[in-house]
Amino acid sequence: MATLKKIAVYGGRGALGSACVNHFKNANWWVINVDLKHNDNADYNITLPETSSWVEQEEHAMHQIDGALMGEKLNAVVCVAGGWASGNAAHSLSKTADRMWRQCVWSPTIAASIAAKFMAPSGLLALTGAQIALDKTPTMIGYGMAKAAVHHLTTSLGAEGSGLPRNSVTVAILPAVLDTEDNRKRMSKCDFSSWTPPTFVAQLLEKWILHEEERPPNGCLVELITKNNVTDVMLPALEDMGTYDPGQ
Repeated sequence: MATLKKIAVYGGRGALGSACVNHFKNANWWVINVDLKHNDNADYNITLPETSSWVEQEEHAMHQIDGALMGEKLNAVVCVAGGWASGNAAHSLSKTADRMWRQCVWSPTIAASIAAKFMAPSGLLALTGAQIALDKTPTMIGYGMAKAAVHHLTTSLGAEGSGLPRNSVTVAILPAVLDTEDNRKRMSKCDFSSWTPPTFVAQLLEKWILHEEERPPNGCLVELITKNNVTDVMLPALEDMGTYDPGQ
Protein backbone atom coordinates (compact mmCIF):
# COMPACT_ATOMS: atom_id res chain seq x y z
CA MET A 1 0.00 0.00 0.00
CA ALA A 2 2.90 2.34 0.71
CA THR A 3 3.82 2.67 -2.98
CA LEU A 4 0.29 3.50 -4.15
CA LYS A 5 -1.45 6.84 -4.19
CA LYS A 6 -4.36 6.81 -1.76
CA ILE A 7 -7.80 8.38 -1.96
CA ALA A 8 -10.99 8.27 0.06
CA VAL A 9 -14.20 8.47 -1.97
CA TYR A 10 -17.10 9.46 0.25
CA GLY A 11 -20.25 8.18 -1.44
CA GLY A 12 -18.33 5.64 -3.50
CA ARG A 13 -21.31 3.40 -4.13
CA GLY A 14 -23.49 5.96 -5.96
CA ALA A 15 -23.33 6.59 -9.71
CA LEU A 16 -20.70 9.31 -9.56
CA GLY A 17 -18.92 7.67 -6.65
CA SER A 18 -18.71 4.32 -8.45
CA ALA A 19 -17.27 6.07 -11.51
CA CYS A 20 -14.62 7.65 -9.28
CA VAL A 21 -13.79 4.38 -7.52
CA ASN A 22 -13.46 2.57 -10.85
CA HIS A 23 -11.37 5.32 -12.41
CA PHE A 24 -8.87 5.55 -9.58
CA LYS A 25 -8.64 1.77 -9.21
CA ASN A 26 -7.89 1.48 -12.94
CA ALA A 27 -5.20 4.14 -12.47
CA ASN A 28 -3.59 2.00 -9.74
CA TRP A 29 -4.71 4.02 -6.73
CA TRP A 30 -5.55 2.51 -3.34
CA VAL A 31 -9.20 3.46 -2.80
CA ILE A 32 -11.30 3.71 0.34
CA ASN A 33 -15.07 3.77 -0.12
CA VAL A 34 -17.04 5.53 2.63
CA ASP A 35 -20.74 4.91 2.12
CA LEU A 36 -23.89 3.38 3.50
CA LYS A 37 -23.27 0.50 1.08
CA HIS A 38 -20.29 -1.69 0.17
CA ASN A 39 -18.45 -1.27 -3.15
CA ASP A 40 -16.68 -4.46 -4.18
CA ASN A 41 -14.29 -2.55 -6.44
CA ALA A 42 -12.80 -0.50 -3.59
CA ASP A 43 -9.72 -1.71 -1.71
CA TYR A 44 -11.27 -0.90 1.65
CA ASN A 45 -14.88 -0.22 2.61
CA ILE A 46 -16.17 1.83 5.52
CA THR A 47 -19.88 1.10 5.76
CA LEU A 48 -21.64 3.73 7.79
CA PRO A 49 -24.48 2.76 10.13
CA GLU A 50 -27.52 4.30 8.45
CA THR A 51 -29.50 4.95 11.64
CA SER A 52 -26.67 6.62 13.53
CA SER A 53 -26.35 10.33 14.20
CA TRP A 54 -24.14 12.81 12.38
CA VAL A 55 -21.52 12.66 15.14
CA GLU A 56 -21.67 8.86 15.34
CA GLN A 57 -21.14 8.54 11.59
CA GLU A 58 -18.09 10.80 11.79
CA GLU A 59 -16.65 8.90 14.74
CA HIS A 60 -17.16 5.59 12.92
CA ALA A 61 -15.53 6.86 9.71
CA MET A 62 -12.58 8.44 11.48
CA HIS A 63 -11.88 5.32 13.54
CA GLN A 64 -12.08 3.02 10.52
CA ILE A 65 -9.87 5.21 8.33
CA ASP A 66 -7.27 5.48 11.07
CA GLY A 67 -7.05 1.70 11.20
CA ALA A 68 -6.97 1.32 7.42
CA LEU A 69 -4.17 3.83 6.81
CA MET A 70 -1.89 2.63 9.63
CA GLY A 71 -0.14 5.98 9.91
CA GLU A 72 -0.01 6.79 6.20
CA LYS A 73 -1.77 9.74 4.55
CA LEU A 74 -4.34 10.22 1.81
CA ASN A 75 -3.44 12.14 -1.34
CA ALA A 76 -7.05 13.27 -1.72
CA VAL A 77 -10.53 13.11 -0.27
CA VAL A 78 -13.43 13.26 -2.71
CA CYS A 79 -17.01 13.63 -1.49
CA VAL A 80 -19.64 12.81 -4.10
CA ALA A 81 -22.41 11.67 -1.76
CA GLY A 82 -25.73 13.46 -1.96
CA GLY A 83 -29.36 13.36 -2.97
CA TRP A 84 -32.16 15.42 -4.47
CA ALA A 85 -35.73 16.30 -3.57
CA SER A 86 -38.29 18.81 -4.80
CA GLY A 87 -40.64 20.74 -2.54
CA ASN A 88 -41.58 24.26 -1.49
CA ALA A 89 -42.81 25.80 1.77
CA ALA A 90 -46.29 24.33 1.30
CA HIS A 91 -45.14 20.71 1.06
CA SER A 92 -43.38 19.25 4.13
CA LEU A 93 -40.48 21.67 3.95
CA SER A 94 -38.91 20.68 7.28
CA LYS A 95 -39.10 16.99 6.44
CA THR A 96 -37.54 17.54 3.01
CA ALA A 97 -34.89 19.89 4.36
CA ASP A 98 -33.96 17.40 7.06
CA ARG A 99 -33.50 14.63 4.47
CA MET A 100 -31.43 16.89 2.22
CA TRP A 101 -29.27 17.97 5.14
CA ARG A 102 -28.57 14.33 5.99
CA GLN A 103 -27.77 13.42 2.40
CA CYS A 104 -25.97 16.54 1.20
CA VAL A 105 -24.38 18.21 4.26
CA TRP A 106 -23.41 15.47 6.68
CA SER A 107 -21.12 13.78 4.16
CA PRO A 108 -19.00 16.78 3.05
CA THR A 109 -18.66 17.89 6.66
CA ILE A 110 -17.35 14.47 7.68
CA ALA A 111 -15.16 14.41 4.57
CA ALA A 112 -13.62 17.71 5.72
CA SER A 113 -12.83 16.18 9.11
CA ILE A 114 -11.24 13.20 7.37
CA ALA A 115 -9.12 15.52 5.23
CA ALA A 116 -8.05 17.60 8.22
CA LYS A 117 -6.67 14.57 10.05
CA PHE A 118 -5.66 12.10 7.36
CA MET A 119 -4.81 14.03 4.18
CA ALA A 120 -1.21 14.80 3.28
CA PRO A 121 0.02 18.38 2.81
CA SER A 122 -0.77 19.72 -0.68
CA GLY A 123 -3.65 17.27 -0.97
CA LEU A 124 -7.00 17.94 -2.62
CA LEU A 125 -10.41 17.93 -0.96
CA ALA A 126 -13.22 17.93 -3.53
CA LEU A 127 -16.87 18.40 -2.56
CA THR A 128 -20.06 18.40 -4.64
CA GLY A 129 -22.29 21.45 -4.86
CA ALA A 130 -24.91 22.33 -7.47
CA GLN A 131 -25.21 25.00 -10.14
CA ILE A 132 -28.86 25.58 -9.32
CA ALA A 133 -28.03 26.48 -5.71
CA LEU A 134 -26.12 29.56 -6.89
CA ASP A 135 -29.55 31.16 -7.28
CA LYS A 136 -33.04 30.85 -5.80
CA THR A 137 -34.62 27.37 -5.66
CA PRO A 138 -38.31 27.98 -4.84
CA THR A 139 -39.51 24.54 -6.00
CA MET A 140 -36.70 22.63 -4.27
CA ILE A 141 -35.96 24.73 -1.19
CA GLY A 142 -34.55 21.98 1.01
CA TYR A 143 -32.14 20.89 -1.72
CA GLY A 144 -31.06 24.45 -2.44
CA MET A 145 -30.45 25.15 1.25
CA ALA A 146 -28.30 22.05 1.63
CA LYS A 147 -26.20 22.70 -1.47
CA ALA A 148 -25.76 26.36 -0.51
CA ALA A 149 -24.36 25.08 2.78
CA VAL A 150 -21.86 22.95 0.84
CA HIS A 151 -20.82 26.05 -1.09
CA HIS A 152 -20.25 27.94 2.16
CA LEU A 153 -18.33 24.99 3.59
CA THR A 154 -16.10 24.96 0.51
CA THR A 155 -15.22 28.65 0.60
CA SER A 156 -14.60 28.47 4.35
CA LEU A 157 -12.32 25.44 4.04
CA GLY A 158 -10.36 27.32 1.40
CA ALA A 159 -9.65 30.19 3.77
CA GLU A 160 -6.80 30.60 6.24
CA GLY A 161 -7.46 28.96 9.58
CA SER A 162 -9.73 26.21 8.25
CA GLY A 163 -7.68 23.44 9.88
CA LEU A 164 -6.79 21.62 6.68
CA PRO A 165 -3.22 20.48 5.94
CA ARG A 166 -0.78 23.09 4.68
CA ASN A 167 -0.89 23.90 0.97
CA SER A 168 -4.00 21.77 0.50
CA VAL A 169 -6.77 22.93 -1.81
CA THR A 170 -10.53 22.60 -1.38
CA VAL A 171 -12.87 22.89 -4.36
CA ALA A 172 -16.50 22.12 -5.07
CA ILE A 173 -17.70 20.88 -8.43
CA LEU A 174 -21.09 22.29 -9.46
CA PRO A 175 -22.69 20.16 -12.17
CA ALA A 176 -26.15 20.89 -13.58
CA VAL A 177 -27.23 17.30 -14.27
CA LEU A 178 -25.01 14.24 -14.19
CA ASP A 179 -25.49 11.71 -16.96
CA THR A 180 -26.41 8.70 -14.84
CA GLU A 181 -28.70 5.76 -15.47
CA ASP A 182 -31.14 6.88 -12.77
CA ASN A 183 -31.33 10.43 -14.15
CA ARG A 184 -32.00 9.10 -17.65
CA LYS A 185 -34.86 6.99 -16.33
CA ARG A 186 -36.30 9.85 -14.27
CA MET A 187 -35.89 12.51 -16.98
CA SER A 188 -36.08 10.43 -20.14
CA LYS A 189 -37.31 13.29 -22.36
CA CYS A 190 -34.46 15.66 -21.55
CA ASP A 191 -31.46 16.56 -23.72
CA PHE A 192 -28.72 14.21 -22.55
CA SER A 193 -26.10 16.13 -24.53
CA SER A 194 -26.23 18.83 -21.85
CA TRP A 195 -25.53 16.40 -19.02
CA THR A 196 -22.05 15.88 -17.57
CA PRO A 197 -20.64 12.32 -17.71
CA PRO A 198 -19.38 10.95 -14.35
CA THR A 199 -16.27 9.69 -16.13
CA PHE A 200 -15.39 13.28 -17.05
CA VAL A 201 -15.65 14.28 -13.39
CA ALA A 202 -13.41 11.42 -12.29
CA GLN A 203 -10.76 12.30 -14.89
CA LEU A 204 -10.91 15.97 -13.94
CA LEU A 205 -10.46 15.21 -10.26
CA GLU A 206 -7.43 13.02 -10.93
CA LYS A 207 -5.84 15.76 -13.01
CA TRP A 208 -6.33 18.28 -10.21
CA ILE A 209 -4.88 15.86 -7.66
CA LEU A 210 -1.79 15.01 -9.68
CA HIS A 211 -1.05 18.45 -11.14
CA GLU A 212 -1.19 21.21 -8.55
CA GLU A 213 -0.67 23.88 -11.23
CA GLU A 214 -3.95 22.78 -12.87
CA ARG A 215 -6.05 23.24 -9.75
CA PRO A 216 -8.58 26.05 -9.35
CA PRO A 217 -7.90 28.56 -6.57
CA ASN A 218 -8.45 27.33 -3.04
CA GLY A 219 -12.10 27.52 -1.99
CA CYS A 220 -13.46 27.79 -5.53
CA LEU A 221 -16.92 26.74 -6.69
CA VAL A 222 -16.33 25.24 -10.12
CA GLU A 223 -19.24 24.96 -12.54
CA LEU A 224 -19.31 22.09 -15.02
CA ILE A 225 -21.32 23.27 -18.02
CA THR A 226 -21.99 20.69 -20.70
CA LYS A 227 -23.36 21.55 -24.15
CA ASN A 228 -23.42 19.25 -27.17
CA ASN A 229 -21.51 16.64 -25.15
CA VAL A 230 -18.63 19.05 -24.48
CA THR A 231 -17.99 20.14 -20.90
CA ASP A 232 -16.57 23.54 -19.95
CA VAL A 233 -15.04 24.10 -16.51
CA MET A 234 -15.90 27.55 -15.20
CA LEU A 235 -15.21 29.60 -12.12
CA PRO A 236 -18.39 31.50 -11.16
CA ALA A 237 -18.03 35.27 -11.21
CA LEU A 238 -14.37 34.93 -12.18
CA GLU A 239 -13.34 33.59 -15.58
CA ASP A 240 -13.97 30.78 -17.99
CA MET A 241 -11.17 28.22 -17.78
CA GLY A 242 -12.14 27.04 -21.27
CA THR A 243 -13.05 23.66 -22.63
CA TYR A 244 -11.18 21.23 -20.44
CA ASP A 245 -9.78 17.90 -21.59
CA PRO A 246 -8.70 16.04 -18.45
CA GLY A 247 -7.12 13.36 -20.63
CA GLN A 248 -4.43 15.67 -22.01
